[in-house]
Amino acid sequence: MDLVLKVLPSLIEGSKMTIYIFVLTLVFSLPIGIILGFIGTGSSKILRKVVASYIWLIRGTPLLLQMIFVFFGFPLMGLTIQNRVVAVLIAFVINYSAYFAEIIRGGIQSVPKGQYEAGFVLGLSKGQTIRKVIVPQVFNITFPSLGNEIITLVKDTSLIYALGLSEVMKAGRIAMQREASIVPLLVVAVIYLLLTGIVTLLLRMIEKRRGIQA
Repeated sequence: MDLVLKVLPSLIEGSKMTIYIFVLTLVFSLPIGIILGFIGTGSSKILRKVVASYIWLIRGTPLLLQMIFVFFGFPLMGLTIQNRVVAVLIAFVINYSAYFAEIIRGGIQSVPKGQYEAGFVLGLSKGQTIRKVIVPQVFNITFPSLGNEIITLVKDTSLIYALGLSEVMKAGRIAMQREASIVPLLVVAVIYLLLTGIVTLLLRMIEKRRGIQA
């Protein structure tokens, strides 16, 4: 117990970076994913292929590789990113926007075409039909899958230590080496369980409020 209390402050401090990356990634990647999802089902064949290629490329390569490429590869193209936090965020947003886009695309395709026609019959414009009729249905259809990706995002933040950022996993590893004990890693596991538990609880509350069946 004394060892837990000794390492806990540094792990809590590291958790701040973990939560920071999680929140900002979600704030930026989800809207981008929604936009790409609609573009991927739009009328432009060229844009559909561009989005499909982007999704294929990002989903087919590891997030860790993408992080390294953004920080070390971009400078070779004249795009130097000196701030490691910014580099991590760019990589995470690029990665998760692709996953969200694919989920949204599948949700849009699951909505019957008759829903568009119903909106037009009611006198709604195309934009109003999408906003008031299609988007709510897509949200309900895709929410369970989006929730799974959001929970995965919590755990994927453990990868940011690869760029030298001090987050909970790095803090736990340092504490383990310093104390020559596995206890710090067990505390890290508890912290991740708490974070994923909180996120899961919030997702369940949203599901219950909207009457979504997981």
